[in-house]
Amino acid sequence: MVNVIEFFKTLPKKKCRHCGEEIEEQAECYGDYCDKCASPAN
Repeated sequence: MVNVIEFFKTLPKKKCRHCGEEIEEQAECYGDYCDKCASPAN
């Protein structure tokens, strides 16, 4: 059985669905767009 801490450490970094840029993880954040792509100005 895999150690829970090791499991979460080995997950791939979250990436923006639109541009592929890595997204900084935030607690309770389920968005899949970076700040630039999620901006209404874009």
